[in-house]
Amino acid sequence: MLVTGLVLAGVAAAIHVYIFVMESLTWTSDRTRATFGTSRAEAEATKELAFNQGFYNLFLAVLVALGIVLHAAGWTTAGATLVLAGAGSMVAAGLVLLVSSPSKARAALVQLVPPLLGVGGVVLGLVA
Repeated sequence: MLVTGLVLAGVAAAIHVYIFVMESLTWTSDRTRATFGTSRAEAEATKELAFNQGFYNLFLAVLVALGIVLHAAGWTTAGATLVLAGAGSMVAAGLVLLVSSPSKARAALVQLVPPLLGVGGVVLGLVA
């Protein structure tokens, strides 16, 4: 179960790297605007906010990835701590999005379900 949890946390990290790319690097592109449902004017007006938010997503992904590497290297406690902190924060952010913007439920679920499953798998794997 632990390996499954780590794989799911890795998937969550990859999703958050992709979100980083969209928010911080391609925010005003046609494709990213279509994904987020923003007009060109809205994208330009929120470009700095999205840039900053994208880095939050990247930092969470880095925490999870580093945790997976540390766990694989035998540093189980440090690795699990980073995976749980990073993936748990992804879940919390997804819940905030779901509660604050119910119309964005699909995006919130993409953001929170893989890390939630990853957290569950890691915790079950550690206690078993």
